[in-house]
Amino acid sequence: MTEVERIGELLRRAFEDRPWVGPSIKAILSGVTAAQAAQRPLPGAHTIWELVLHMAAWKHIVCRRIAGDKMVDIPDEMDWPPVTDTSEAAWEKTVEDLERGHQQLRQAIATLSDDRLGEPAPGIRREYSIYEMLHGVIQHDLYHAGQIALLKKGIR
Repeated sequence: MTEVERIGELLRRAFEDRPWVGPSIKAILSGVTAAQAAQRPLPGAHTIWELVLHMAAWKHIVCRRIAGDKMVDIPDEMDWPPVTDTSEAAWEKTVEDLERGHQQLRQAIATLSDDRLGEPAPGIRREYSIYEMLHGVIQHDLYHAGQIALLKKGIR
């Protein structure tokens, strides 16, 4: 197995299977309703919905960077998209966008060769490699998945 394949497998397991740290992102989101996703059980903390939008945004940003986009400044509305519709249909669309972003990221990773992993990641302020960016997006997802799991416990 190549290193690119290993990274792709880590991403797949984190999102849809069984990561080393606990339940997958899909498992954590399973059964969450729009009303629950919009609740703010901790004042000042993000909602589940906001976290899912943020996670989806970063999957898309990393895909763009793999493709060579040198976008350095991420506008706030792209980094933390606002929740403008709290209907069940809007929540389903949000979860579908996260899943679509996951699949697109898996496809983008599959286009890479191990030789590219050491290259600097485009569109960043401090230098790090594509390898670090890919591991970073997996860590980012799992970090926020943990937050979502805790928020679920706080929802009435």
